Amino acid sequence: MGGRRVTGRPLLLLDVDGPLNPYAAPDTRCPEGYRTHRMLPESWVARHAPRPREQVEPLRVWLNPAHGPELLALPYELVWATTWMDEANTFIAPPLGLPELPYIRWTEVFGVDPDGLHWKTRDLVAWADGRPFVWLDDELGPQDIEWIEANHPAPAVALWVDPRFGLRESHFQALREWAEEGE
Repeated sequence: MGGRRVTGRPLLLLDVDGPLNPYAAPDTRCPEGYRTHRMLPESWVARHAPRPREQVEPLRVWLNPAHGPELLALPYELVWATTWMDEANTFIAPPLGLPELPYIRWTEVFGVDPDGLHWKTRDLVAWADGRPFVWLDDELGPQDIEWIEANHPAPAVALWVDPRFGLRESHFQALREWAEEGE
């Protein structure tokens, strides 16, 4: 799995599409506060195989530049928990003003879990390795939350983010409050 840094802070495990990129915004126009970016990561090109790279339409990504400083101000160690994996450091971090972050390398992207969990859940808990964490994602459900509670020895919270709106002030407030409770 991706590189690790050890600190005493809890982990903030960040999905990109949904929380940072509100791809399902009700309008097809860029949401207020966001900027439109056209990106061609290798993972996107691979999803369109066997089409040649030059024929692949770049991915439209909406990012809010205010999110980078807001995330960095939180008392967490930031980690990418996204299908973008290390490509998040190349394409997502710079427009947000984030440094290179560790990332979770998934054993199987979009795999089917025998217990109906989100395909990220088991890898994410294994990567956290007993450390407290908050997971921000737009695809997790109640079964993931229950499984994490039963299988992760440290405090952990899975926060669903509506992919129509992305991260909002209420999420940042919840993150600050949770971190304060754990001190």
